[in-house]
Amino acid sequence: PHATFSGVCFWFADFRASQFDSTPMSLKAAIFGPSIEDQLFKLKFTVKQLQRLSKKAEKDEKESKKKLKKAIEQGNVDGARIYAQDSIRHKNEALNYLRLSSRGDGGASKVEGAVRMGQVSKTMSGVVKGMESVLDKMDVEKISHTMEKFEKQFEDTDVRTAYIEC
Repeated sequence: PHATFSGVCFWFADFRASQFDSTPMSLKAAIFGPSIEDQLFKLKFTVKQLQRLSKKAEKDEKESKKKLKKAIEQGNVDGARIYAQDSIRHKNEALNYLRLSSRGDGGASKVEGAVRMGQVSKTMSGVVKGMESVLDKMDVEKISHTMEKFEKQFEDTDVRTAYIEC
């Protein structure tokens, strides 16, 4: 299931990222694919990688600027031009990585919000089912009879307490 184009092999098969991981996959993940929590983790991990790449590009830019300054001091115009181009390229790379990181972080926040809403929804549905079963079991006449009995016993206790105090 592959075709070659100019010596490059393009794979069209749908490989899951978990096939390349060394960690074992659960049966559920193998059948249904990775969960939304797994995808969220991978997205956050990718954002961190992009942030690291941005910092590395900024560091490379500073090194290129140092080399540029040194080339200018030595009068090496061609070398200075090359280092200036490198510095500009590294700066653009850093900005692009940072931009992608920001977009990924925004997407991760939205996905995380959706995951949390799903969890709250599941919890609330459980609470509603529990309340429904309690309401179904609740016998209003029996509760009323019990409350009347309690009030009568309470009044009797008051009368007996008043008699003892006299």
